[in-house]
Amino acid sequence: MEVRSTYKYARISPFKVREVTREIQGLPVSAALDLLAFTPKKAALLIGKTLKSAIANAENNANLKPDGLVVKEATVGEGPTLKRIMARARGSANQILKRTSHIRIVLSDEIAIETRETRKAKRKTEQKTAKKDGAGEAAQGAAIAPDQKSAKPKRTPKTKKKSQ
Repeated sequence: MEVRSTYKYARISPFKVREVTREIQGLPVSAALDLLAFTPKKAALLIGKTLKSAIANAENNANLKPDGLVVKEATVGEGPTLKRIMARARGSANQILKRTSHIRIVLSDEIAIETRETRKAKRKTEQKTAKKDGAGEAAQGAAIAPDQKSAKPKRTPKTKKKSQ
C-alpha cells in the first residue's frame, strides 16, 4: 500500500531540494530519517518534516507499521515564483526571483528493502558472471585470430610541399 505526503510552497529552490531527495529514494524509513538528521542543509529539515508527516499518515490512516516502510518516491516540483525588485544605479532595477517548491514523498510497504550488503552481493555475482563470460570470449577470440594484433593499418609519412 502506498502512503503519500506533500509539502507545498516550501520557500527553497527546487534545485537545492532535489539534491537531498535523491539520497533518500529507495531507503527504509529509519535510514532515511537518520540520513536527514545528519545532513547540514535547510532542504534536509523540510524533507524530514514531510517524511515524518508521511509516516504519521501511514500509521493513523492506513494502519501500517513504520518498520516495514520504504521511501518509494521522493519528488520535488517547482512552485510559484515570487518576483521582487532590487534598486540599482541610475534609477534602474533588477528582478529577483524567489523560488518555491512542492515536496512529495511516497512511502510503500511492498518494495523489498535493498541494503548495502545486498547491493554488494549482487555486484559480486554480476562481476563473476562477467569474468566467466569474458574469459570464455577471450579464449575463443585467441583461437580464431591470433594475428589480429599485427593487423593494424600502417601510416604513411606525409610529404611536405616545397615552395618555389
